Amino acid sequence: MEQAGSEPRKTGSPLWVNAEITYKCPLHCVFCYNPVDYTQFGPELPTADWLRVFRQARELGAVQLGISGGEPLMRDDVEVMVAEASALGYYVNLITSGVGLTEKRVAAFRHGGLGQIQLSFQDSTRELNDFLTSTKTFELKSKAAALIKQYEYPMVLNVVLHRLNIDHIQQILDMALAMGADHLELANTQYYAWAMLNRDHLLPSREQLVRAEEITNAFRKRVGKRMKIYFVVPDYYADRPKKCMNGWGTTFLNVAADGVALPCHEARMLPGLTFPNVREHDIAWIWNESPGFNRYRGDEWMKQPCRTCPEKEKDLGGCRCQAFMLTGDAANADPICALSPHHHVVTEVVDRAQNPEPAVKVHPIVFRDDRNSRRLSAPSKETAAAE
Repeated sequence: MEQAGSEPRKTGSPLWVNAEITYKCPLHCVFCYNPVDYTQFGPELPTADWLRVFRQARELGAVQLGISGGEPLMRDDVEVMVAEASALGYYVNLITSGVGLTEKRVAAFRHGGLGQIQLSFQDSTRELNDFLTSTKTFELKSKAAALIKQYEYPMVLNVVLHRLNIDHIQQILDMALAMGADHLELANTQYYAWAMLNRDHLLPSREQLVRAEEITNAFRKRVGKRMKIYFVVPDYYADRPKKCMNGWGTTFLNVAADGVALPCHEARMLPGLTFPNVREHDIAWIWNESPGFNRYRGDEWMKQPCRTCPEKEKDLGGCRCQAFMLTGDAANADPICALSPHHHVVTEVVDRAQNPEPAVKVHPIVFRDDRNSRRLSAPSKETAAAE
């Protein structure tokens, strides 16, 4: 199973495993982080392969398991995965839209040892929630929230913020409190995959962000310890990048629905890298020896100004996928960084976002669905002719 590549570099354990067990989803979110071309990928891993992955990663020292998608409840074996992973000693988190969450399934998850259910809402209003997902699911989500509380799970609510809903921040906070949320993550959109396609529609203005954070801070003071609230600012409004998943290949292991193992959700977009599949390699080899996981570990790959930057240990050069998307070269300094020679690419986008009018002049919003995925992943006539 050996592959050609650089000398393997040993590292720590993959402490956090995310299992994207399916790309199927009843929602069509305009900011979905699933790859735009997901319809071209191979078949989903069967149950037995997922359980083998969980065992192998646990043997390496993984302690936290996220079960996500798509919508993981589209599969009927999630209960089996939860029970087996819990028995192995994982803290298991189910990341769901709530669609398909019945009382029977919640009871099975409780019996199987599920630690947490993270429920997503797209807005505090039925109208916008359903528009952003191109579905009618607000009531289903509300029922799922009630089930989570009924079975005494910690209520973990996630709302992705963007230009279209950020002005509803007070109503979103009030909704979370009324639902009895213990944790609320207000995660401003990060611009990859479907969100990148819709960026001109979604990136909020600086004024919107400042106002939303002020409202959130005031609410946080009012409710005190009743709810933990996290407000995640979009990268584009920072002047320094974050570490890529706490550092490429240092903490996080993502296994996609087709079995491809990745150091982050989006890494398969990077040209010149081939990532291994768990059908063909065990997790120990993938984590410690595969060329893809070793490619951006450490700092030998860095160009200037990152290579000699005194701050490089803080961010490890930032996000490789973001560098590739915005500059065409994954080894460049993340353009989010004000020290990057490509920072102007970000500031130009931010400048445009201060005026909401350009959104009506760009392409219509692209909803995440199979039809759009096939259309966007199909080669152009020029590419086909060249091949």
